[in-house]
Amino acid sequence: MTSTPAPDVFAPLARLTDLAQALASGAASSRLLTEIALDRIAEPGGQGAATFLQVDASAALAAADACDAMRRAGTVLSPLMGVPVSVKDLFDVAGQVTPAGSIALGDRPPAAADAAAVARLRRAGAVLIGRTNMSEFAFSGLGLNPHFGTPLSPFRRAEALVAGGSSSGAAVSVADGMAAIALGTDTGGSVRIPAALCGLAGFKPTARRIPSAGAVPLSTTLDSIGPLAPSVACCALTDRVLAGLNPVLPVARPVRGARIGVLTNVVLDGLEPAVADAYAWALQQLAAAGAQLTEFSFAPLDRLGEINRYGFSAIEALAWHRELIASRGAQYDQRVLKRILRAETATALDYLDLLAARRAVIAAAETAWREFEVVVLPTVALTPPKLAELESDETRFMAVNGLILRNPSIINFIDGCALTVPCHRPGDAPVGISFAGLAGDDEGVLGLGLSVQKLFDSLR
Repeated sequence: MTSTPAPDVFAPLARLTDLAQALASGAASSRLLTEIALDRIAEPGGQGAATFLQVDASAALAAADACDAMRRAGTVLSPLMGVPVSVKDLFDVAGQVTPAGSIALGDRPPAAADAAAVARLRRAGAVLIGRTNMSEFAFSGLGLNPHFGTPLSPFRRAEALVAGGSSSGAAVSVADGMAAIALGTDTGGSVRIPAALCGLAGFKPTARRIPSAGAVPLSTTLDSIGPLAPSVACCALTDRVLAGLNPVLPVARPVRGARIGVLTNVVLDGLEPAVADAYAWALQQLAAAGAQLTEFSFAPLDRLGEINRYGFSAIEALAWHRELIASRGAQYDQRVLKRILRAETATALDYLDLLAARRAVIAAAETAWREFEVVVLPTVALTPPKLAELESDETRFMAVNGLILRNPSIINFIDGCALTVPCHRPGDAPVGISFAGLAGDDEGVLGLGLSVQKLFDSLR
């Protein structure tokens, strides 16, 4: 592709606003950005093979050339126009098979049309660079995939630490500069977990904000669609494209005077020391900047384990997968299959009880959380764990998976929205702090997130 080293204009973690400015000024072309991304995907010894399950270089370059031609003619569709964007493997892309990280769906017919979210990215001028690896059927927070390999976190890569899941390839595609933005899904943390473990920002919107049509579901109740990106601003602009809104940044909300609720029960249990230290540092900086931090306990969290003894994901996944399991269950990742089949003993009454319990928890959150602009919590309790330990020990896998999903899944259960922002110091293990709101609070959460990232950036 490119014959010279990648220019600084598209260094890994280059921010969308900077890329848009470079394209507008002529310092870069969409073709150049796309060639750089494709070169990084193909780099020997890199993460491209584990990160991408399909790359259509010719289509990406054609799209890039079309964007450059439109720009020369004076047409700019959005800040995403001409920028390489990766797509998680569970989204339909017209003309491509949608395997959802599985070999059991490998012989599906190609999709007749783009998924709704993909269509909105395409209309905004995004260059679709390829399909990213994931936990099979999105049913794990760790990102392991026995069929196609497991993408690794950029942190201490020689130690082979997992990137988190289920949007594992999405996170690595951005962290390694193989895409500027990644499209992921989040059912119990699958955007925020890999973002946190790879040092990125990630946004889980209110579930109904972005249509899920054309995406293989995990839980039709909990699934949401969101971006992983180098910054909050990147997430905010992409979120607005995905939501069908004008792609402009939300109004930044000042940290000074912000009413922030600090959750104290459940979410702090079992924190790895590096996570606890980075989280404490972040809270200290918020307080020093004038935020009004109030610790509080939300009692329903203490019962979530009991309420979720089956969980929406298992029950609703079994409804979708039962015929496929009957014919091709042996082709599944057996850890995923086991989690789906957990719902075989669930009854209709169990499901109705779960729906009622969720309504009650949401109502309680509407009362308890409304006095705050946002609620904060550690995104995940751990820094990136070692792949080898998870592959070789199923008991360890299940324990780590449960712990890593615990905090982010709370927000899905209450039908909320949440943004994870890196809060670790340079050179330290990646750690994220989450800013969460109730359903419909998306713009406010992102607006405060813009100011929080500016604050953290100034202190690094």
